[in-house]
Amino acid sequence: MTVLEQLGAHVPVPPPSWRPRTDPAPLLPDATPHRALGVRDAEAGSAGRAGSGDEELLLRLYAAVVHGRRYNEQATALTKQGRLAVYPSSTGQEACQVASGLVLRERDWLFPSYRDTLAAVARGLDPVEVLSLLRGDSHNGYDAREQRVAPLCTPLATQLPHAVGLAHAARLKGDDLAVLALVGDGGTSEGDFHEALNFAAVWQAPVVVLVQNNGFAISVPLSKQTAAPSLAHKAVGYGMPGRLVDGNDALAVHEVLDEALERARSGGGPTLVEAVTYRVEAHTNADDATRYRTADEVETWRAHDPLALLERELRERGLLDEETARRVREEAEQKAAQLRERMHQDVAPDPQELFAHVYSERTPQLREQEAQLRAELAAEGHRTAGEEQR
Repeated sequence: MTVLEQLGAHVPVPPPSWRPRTDPAPLLPDATPHRALGVRDAEAGSAGRAGSGDEELLLRLYAAVVHGRRYNEQATALTKQGRLAVYPSSTGQEACQVASGLVLRERDWLFPSYRDTLAAVARGLDPVEVLSLLRGDSHNGYDAREQRVAPLCTPLATQLPHAVGLAHAARLKGDDLAVLALVGDGGTSEGDFHEALNFAAVWQAPVVVLVQNNGFAISVPLSKQTAAPSLAHKAVGYGMPGRLVDGNDALAVHEVLDEALERARSGGGPTLVEAVTYRVEAHTNADDATRYRTADEVETWRAHDPLALLERELRERGLLDEETARRVREEAEQKAAQLRERMHQDVAPDPQELFAHVYSERTPQLREQEAQLRAELAAEGHRTAGEEQR
């Protein structure tokens, strides 16, 4: 007999506010991914057409996806030309990317992974600065605090605890903002994913985690990563809502994220969103995708192309004609040409910058190394950028 089994023994009962939720129904995702394109009119006739605000959003999403597709193509070409060390293309996932960039308010934060360069560009960042990390020019090519976009994160899911921490701090300070963190399906197998979502739910942090389920963690299919009904179902275990959305439907992704972010800002806590999409290109330029998937599989997903879905919707609504489509393509081509021209300009980095952003106060070892480098550069006749200005 244990102490708790003795007659009259005290049995500790947690206060009501600590009791775990027993009803998972409000947290469960829908049985099928949420869709918006091609659905309203089919289900509700002409009365189901959205208003002018929705039409304006559709045109913004369309232009952003066209520009994003061309951006991916140009960045991939730059990699082949040796101007980028590596490029993880988001071709086929542009709907998730542009919706993530456009849905945020100015005060919100974006925490991207290495594949989310397009989301950062859609957020308004300089494309060349976004690519600086992948070019090898710097650890991060933009001011994260000013832009409210965290550095592109290469280690899987390590950006998620940081995103939750910032969101929790903002809530404690009373800042009216929300955080959107992006991760791939492979990242959901990492411990950082579990820790971040657990803390987010416990703290009721104003954060939304968007999982872009593109089918593969490099070469490992989702079926070998999890046996869950969907990745969105994982939300129930943490005590937050899970949403399932068609990741190639830009309008649907925007709707789901907008709702989740507004819920976060209003004190409703975190949301886990799974966007079902597909990585049309290889994992990176160093990957041979033919070793683990078939061409037929890729072509099947091309039939559900996010750009084609948007274009079809706009044409059916009478919002897109050939002139408008041509103008958007020309604008995308101009931006690609500007990116190409700027990326072909060689950067002349100052070696002294190696020591600029390591510690707020340099250690004795760093000061010693800096002095040694300065002496070697002086002996070779080099001058730093600061010395040239003087």
